[in-house]
Amino acid sequence: MPNTKPLILVTHALPANWLSPLAEKCRLMVGPAGGAGFTPELEEHLLEADALFTLLVDPVTEDILERAPNLKVVSQMAVGVDNVDVAACTRRGIPVGNTPGVLTAGTADLAFGLLLAAARRIPEAQADARAGRWTTWNPTGWLGADLDGATLGIVGMGKIGVAMARRAQGFGMKIIFSNRSPLPEIEKNFNARQVPLDNLLEQSDFVSLHIPLTKETHHLIDAAALRKMKPSAILVNSARGPVVDTNALYEALTKGWIAAAGLDVTDPEPLPQEHPLYALSNCVITPHIGSASFNTRRRMAEIACQNVLAGLEGRRLLHCVNPEWMQHISSVQRPSLSS
Repeated sequence: MPNTKPLILVTHALPANWLSPLAEKCRLMVGPAGGAGFTPELEEHLLEADALFTLLVDPVTEDILERAPNLKVVSQMAVGVDNVDVAACTRRGIPVGNTPGVLTAGTADLAFGLLLAAARRIPEAQADARAGRWTTWNPTGWLGADLDGATLGIVGMGKIGVAMARRAQGFGMKIIFSNRSPLPEIEKNFNARQVPLDNLLEQSDFVSLHIPLTKETHHLIDAAALRKMKPSAILVNSARGPVVDTNALYEALTKGWIAAAGLDVTDPEPLPQEHPLYALSNCVITPHIGSASFNTRRRMAEIACQNVLAGLEGRRLLHCVNPEWMQHISSVQRPSLSS
């Protein structure tokens, strides 16, 4: 008898126990651990695929969707879905799931870690110690910026922005923020001020980005924005790489427009090994590890699995970025998940 279990294409290899909720009820075809996008082996099975389990490095384009006529759900193991053609999914009656909430604390931890590392020049000091350049205690060696009393400007006061503000409070920092909508409760709870972006850039000692990538936010931090910042300011980006103009940032760091930067995301991503940003001692770069804690990544996979199962059965996804998909749903029969 043919196998009637729904077929799930999982673009990247993950620990088996992370996918166990799907393995019990579905057929899984899993891609390799490295790389980005759909391998040729996975693409061959798009025609029969019932669901896609994707990461943010996997483009889910109109072409992919056209080649997957039986698709019931796209489940992304990430918060952002800028790699997915959400509008095309909606037109086809396909819900798109994501995994918000669980990575808030981990991403804020990493962003604040980058802020500390850049402020206190930790990578540079470590490199000098390893290379034998630490020969004695030096009263003027590796001087960095103080956090206590400094002003942190948060661009985008969503869940991660709020978590960043909470961490900054513990270090005695003053908080200002910019946001699309007024947030008087945030001003009250954090003794913060909501200001226009230009004012934030001019007044902040540290600027931390926590906004999604959209047409409006692409290169939001460009040369003009960087020139507005203090020469002593430090920029932290744990949002999306293209929010910052990479060429402008390099110029800002080499010409002294700003003092330093901490990047967990880059444009392009990954940043090529030969990129000149790596050569700058005032630029701390990590490989998009904001959510890279054991508990966070495992929980993200769990939610992504729940979104897959819900989508296959035509139920409401735990987290869905296009709830209007139901207005376009066809009469295609959902696969059975019974054993």
